[in-house]
Amino acid sequence: MKTIFARIKWFYSIIIILIGLAIKIAIWRFVPKPRGSKIASKFIQTLMFNPIKSVGKIDPQAQMLIANHQSDIDISSLECTTDKDLVWVAKKELFSVPFFGMAIRLSDDIPVDRGSKAALVSLIKESKKRLDQGRCVVMFPEGTRSRGPKMLKFKPGAKMVADKYELRVQPVVLINTSRYFDIKAKSGQTGTITVVYLDSFVASRENKEWLNEVQETMQATYNEYVAKLDS
Repeated sequence: MKTIFARIKWFYSIIIILIGLAIKIAIWRFVPKPRGSKIASKFIQTLMFNPIKSVGKIDPQAQMLIANHQSDIDISSLECTTDKDLVWVAKKELFSVPFFGMAIRLSDDIPVDRGSKAALVSLIKESKKRLDQGRCVVMFPEGTRSRGPKMLKFKPGAKMVADKYELRVQPVVLINTSRYFDIKAKSGQTGTITVVYLDSFVASRENKEWLNEVQETMQATYNEYVAKLDS
């Protein structure tokens, strides 16, 4: 019975996500940026019955957020916690996906061709354009969704961009989002999603290990909150 309800919730969530994307596309030209993304995200999380609990506060001066990645609702979850104009770094293939691709192209998000040797150069260049517009770059340094409680090894792209421009970086930990919506497992649950903002810092080339250190801190934070959920 529990599995049936999880499958029903998953199917229902897909419908809500599609409607949310349609809302974003429909209102984009009529509302100030980034309100379209915020309205759509709030609609998705509310109608999926997954309200957001934010722990800690986003640094108003943060120029880059780095977050762990488990679920397709990670973006809407994070969008709901800040009024900042977020720009997302995503694999190039997603920009060609019908409907979804249109929604992220409207946001002028940053495509990355992971199979190209020039991808990092393009990422650095495109990130600078968005930063100059006053936007905040968001990256999932794992590069793809993790399938379990252990985060995947962080890729160096986020560090190279942050070091290049000495950005103020803020790590964000999304707790157990795959429990609430897992597109591959075709399962979902209702419940509150916790988003934890950690302390921000200014990136520096002098600290060659800061990305690894951040991953360790994020993993420890994740483990702590998951243990509370499961207790």
